[in-house]
Amino acid sequence: MQDLSAGWLHCDPGPLFKPEHFTLPGWVPQWFPWREFAVLPVQWHALLLGLFASIIAPFGGFFASGFKRAFKIKDFGDSIPGHGGITDRMDCQMVIGVFAYIYHQSFVVPHSISVEMIFDLILMNLTFEEQRALYMQLGQIIQERLYVDS
Repeated sequence: MQDLSAGWLHCDPGPLFKPEHFTLPGWVPQWFPWREFAVLPVQWHALLLGLFASIIAPFGGFFASGFKRAFKIKDFGDSIPGHGGITDRMDCQMVIGVFAYIYHQSFVVPHSISVEMIFDLILMNLTFEEQRALYMQLGQIIQERLYVDS
């Protein structure tokens, strides 16, 4: 008999996949059976993307139509030969694709700044004299903290 409990991969889920618990406010009727419920943050993101896809993205056809009228284009087959009918049907997918990318980069991906990133910014954007002044100021701050702590 082989022990199948050993050797399994183990990882902690990211913050998007850890449940958050919510308590319903007092104005919810008493007959409603659930007073507290758990929701994963990824479910909130999915709800918002679904709402956008069903309410806003269908208007992508109107945006594309206005774009084509402004440039006097019959369909997108002139800009992408052989694909006019297909790309004309993909207007809302283009809108949802742009929205999903911007939403993901703005709200889903955690943005953290590392020491390496700060050093890169300093080296790329500051002149040598500015770097020297920064070095001197940091030295003074560290000396003051050492003096206060001791």
